[in-house]
Amino acid sequence: MATVRLDSVYPVAASDLTDDALSSLYARADRSESWLRVNFVSSVDGAATVDGVSGGLGGDADHRVFDLLRELCDVVIVGAGTVRAESYGPMRLQQPSADRRVARGLPPHPVFAIVSHGLDLDPASRILTDAPVRPIIITTDAAPRDRRDRLAAVSDIVIAGGDELDPVAMTVALAERGLTQQHCEGGPSLFGTLIAAGVVHELCLTMSPQLVARDAKRIAAGELAHPSELILGHVLVSGNTLLLRYEVAR
Repeated sequence: MATVRLDSVYPVAASDLTDDALSSLYARADRSESWLRVNFVSSVDGAATVDGVSGGLGGDADHRVFDLLRELCDVVIVGAGTVRAESYGPMRLQQPSADRRVARGLPPHPVFAIVSHGLDLDPASRILTDAPVRPIIITTDAAPRDRRDRLAAVSDIVIAGGDELDPVAMTVALAERGLTQQHCEGGPSLFGTLIAAGVVHELCLTMSPQLVARDAKRIAAGELAHPSELILGHVLVSGNTLLLRYEVAR
């Protein structure tokens, strides 16, 4: 386990870690192997949201790592409910981030993959029409065919499962498209499904120095047959915020 101080955040020049140094802590040398990383922020008492969204929990350090993790992946996976709740826009990175991706031999932007069972998505939404890379919508064979046909005009439809999402089929289908470095940003129901299916390799968790209480959601929802053990990879410290990286024990 490595403990690294990160007391200054981008773009402060005196930062303890440059973007390259910080990225090296998360980058994977072998990109040929399929790898699913999940990223969340949580309060100390386990809340994943404040007033229904995660924005009230993240600070500058969390936002910096959030952006860098997008730089390193091939595809960003998000549940449709989270896309709506968090007001996602097109998956378009800022130019410095796009430039760093190109320097690593990657396309300027990752692919945006939205997981939706009911396909209650607007084909005219900017998320789809203004995307720099044709998005992917992951759904099941039970999804309404008429909605599937309409969305197919502005996105690639991936069927992963019959009545319910099959996370193994999803990760395999993405890897077959060359999208091996898979990065999921939630929400809790999707994360719980992925954990239960045993497809999660890594969790990056920002521990926000707040106590929220109320009835806020946790980062994962659903039923597990048994807890998943985690192995601590590193701890970054920024003021009172902890940025933790865990690998799932196999």
